[in-house]
Amino acid sequence: MNLKKEAGYKAAEYVTDGDILGLGTGSTTHYFIEAVGKRIADEGINVMGIPTSFQSLLLAKQWNIPVTRLEEHDIDLAVDGADEVDKNLNLVKGGGAAHTKEKIVDYSAKQFIVIVDESKYVEEIGNFPVPVEVIPDASRVVIQTLEDMGAECEIRMGERKDGPVITDNGNFVIDAKFEKIESPMHLEIDLNSIPGVVENGIFTQMVDKVIIGTSEGIKEL
Repeated sequence: MNLKKEAGYKAAEYVTDGDILGLGTGSTTHYFIEAVGKRIADEGINVMGIPTSFQSLLLAKQWNIPVTRLEEHDIDLAVDGADEVDKNLNLVKGGGAAHTKEKIVDYSAKQFIVIVDESKYVEEIGNFPVPVEVIPDASRVVIQTLEDMGAECEIRMGERKDGPVITDNGNFVIDAKFEKIESPMHLEIDLNSIPGVVENGIFTQMVDKVIIGTSEGIKEL
């Protein structure tokens, strides 16, 4: 059983004709985009997507989903994955280094659904390092500030590429591992108050529904 596929296809059932969709990034959201493309082909529904990354843009084109921009349309439904989600529906996102655009799109949606497999559901977020997108010239001083806040930090390095990961916005990502996140909401705000930080991967007070693919079937929070 492909738990990610189960969750992605379930989320596609919430799409209605005429929707403007926020298209998240990642391996689970891949299946949501695929399922929407199949509904367009099989049912003839008329939707448009707003991608959160080059990855989701290419997938939308592959599945013949018309794309638009946030400057032109409001979003009816955003669907995205997460690296961690807890019982209070707090998220850590950014494993794919797309969390800045994801947060803009997801916060803008009238409804936001998160899709994960059961391995991503945790009691408390924080085991996964918090991705912090930072302007490159500020990376050293931002790391110093994060370390003063108790985090262990490293600049995310590229695979099959020399040097650091470069986001779609042209920035670096610092992965900040905190021993314990007492208040996700306050940490989200505090991180974004550091000069040079563009956005961080903590998402609070925004999720309407979580769809979890489990070995016992789909569960919804």
